[in-house]
Amino acid sequence: MATTVTAPTPVSPKDAPIERGPSGSPVMERLLRRFLGPQPANVRIEAYDGTVVGPPDAPTTVKITSPAFFQRILTGRGSELAISRAYVAGDVEVEGDIYNVLDLRKGMGEFTNDSEPLWDLAALLGASRVGDLVKLRPLPPPPEEFKVRGALHTRGRDASAISSHYDVSNDFYRLFLGSTMTYSCALFDHKADWLDDSQFNKYDLICRKLGLASGMRLLDIGCGWGGMAIHAARHYGVEVVGITISKEQHQLAVERVAEAGLQEKVEIRLQDYRDISDGPFDAISSIGMFEHVGEKRLATYFAKIDDLLVPGGRLLNHAINRSVAARRGRIDPNGFMGRYVFPDGELLELGQVVSAISASGLEVRHVESLREHYALTLRHWVQSLEENWDEAVRLSSLGRARVWRLYMAASAVGFERNDLNITQVLATKSTGGQSGLELRPSW
Repeated sequence: MATTVTAPTPVSPKDAPIERGPSGSPVMERLLRRFLGPQPANVRIEAYDGTVVGPPDAPTTVKITSPAFFQRILTGRGSELAISRAYVAGDVEVEGDIYNVLDLRKGMGEFTNDSEPLWDLAALLGASRVGDLVKLRPLPPPPEEFKVRGALHTRGRDASAISSHYDVSNDFYRLFLGSTMTYSCALFDHKADWLDDSQFNKYDLICRKLGLASGMRLLDIGCGWGGMAIHAARHYGVEVVGITISKEQHQLAVERVAEAGLQEKVEIRLQDYRDISDGPFDAISSIGMFEHVGEKRLATYFAKIDDLLVPGGRLLNHAINRSVAARRGRIDPNGFMGRYVFPDGELLELGQVVSAISASGLEVRHVESLREHYALTLRHWVQSLEENWDEAVRLSSLGRARVWRLYMAASAVGFERNDLNITQVLATKSTGGQSGLELRPSW
């Protein structure tokens, strides 16, 4: 069971004690202080030359292990991608509470736009004058970086993007997802609840919203490792078709269905949603897959769902949304998430999703936000990953483990700050004005 770390009272960087090792330098000290920035931070920074800035009892220690860190930051103009590459490559390490370092990016980005620290950088990087810094070449990115090719959201490119994220290792995911192997937001009754119990709650809520009952036929689009399919078949007696385009997910989902003795009830396919031709279905669930559809494919996606549903059938779309303030839905292809985590991923504003569902002819009946629940879920995952760190590195790579630690921690903060949201949208294929829903739904 994960617990939320309560940070001690913040210490202002300007008041933090300075310690220098035998090789520590005032030049390095000035740069490290700029990284800490003016905001309070419970962070201690240790540089490779022995310079240390920050309180000795800080819950988070950042270790700059190589001059390559400064080269990446400088040539990358302090961008998110430059900082991420430095962390994934091991040019900087984070020990302790990773959440405390997520506010340091501002200081790292700003110093590259200021002439004052450039003199210090020139000295650290062996340049005789500031002008020589422009000759520095960017270092090669870590091998974990991924860039997709081809036309956006074609079947081939979608399969490649999905494979880059989900086909890492089933055993790797098991280390932090737990026994349910559920890679989506859980539903907590209380903050201290067990993750597995909360994932059960999420699946059960979706089943109740969909009105599942024995004899019905359910399509689960983006079935992952089969969690929803198994739950619906086991507890509601429905027949389920689950689809995924991840080969490793498909393999394990088939095995899990067999272990549960549900082969007569559940079929797991390696299939794109656009290729399903054996409808109709009484209900359709899409849990944590919609982020890969893309804004330009919304009409195609929901039209396909409408075509596959029986009259009176229901859709439950469970997906991450961007905030209204965000200017674009597509994850920056040149940012950390776009290069290391979700290539081609798109987070749409909730209003866009509702409008697209309505435009397809389906009727939107209920919308529920689970924002705080995803923050809790992600903190569980981060804690479990850290507790199983050595095994995670063995099953993937040190860089890959760092990617997952950083992205999940940053995402947790994004949900806590309302920069990200996640919603369940329930829609029906209403016919002749009849939705099939109760006047006051029981869920």
